Amino acid sequence: MPVKRKRAPRRPRDGAHSGTVDSTVDGTVDGTVDQRAGDRDEHDDLSPTSARGYEAFGRVMAALATEADFIESCRDLTWWRGADHGWHIEWRDGPYASEVAALLSGHVRASDGPLVTEKGQGSAGSAVLDVMGVRFELRAIDPMGRAALRARAGFWRLSEALDTTRRTNTRHPWEELLGG
Repeated sequence: MPVKRKRAPRRPRDGAHSGTVDSTVDGTVDGTVDQRAGDRDEHDDLSPTSARGYEAFGRVMAALATEADFIESCRDLTWWRGADHGWHIEWRDGPYASEVAALLSGHVRASDGPLVTEKGQGSAGSAVLDVMGVRFELRAIDPMGRAALRARAGFWRLSEALDTTRRTNTRHPWEELLGG
């Protein structure tokens, strides 16, 4: 038996509240100001502040993606948008939150200077940053630190795998694939 899907009513482009609207001076039925429409526009996903939040998130994730050590060492890397329209980034193992905050402070830059300011002293487990006016909360669960990760035996490192200047006894992955 097919199930009919209900569709939400479309919101008008001018941001007016959907419903019965009289053509009074302020556009509401009883002449009072509609606070819900103002609140919705203020926190709408299409607002300029939301666009800045997503741009800041994109810059942070791009900076983290350039660090192979960070991406390879973290398990369960996750992120979500908080109720205050800030971002929360959380990972298991990997570097300390203060190390990631320092890394982001160095990598997220504009042409005229850094876009990151640290809010307070970061610890091993958590750090708070302000990136382009957007709050980022970094949280490391059971962190090991970058020094311990580099010294850890058997830890696969992308930089070592791509270093073709150093000859090793083992065959490279592309030699295995090409039969060389």
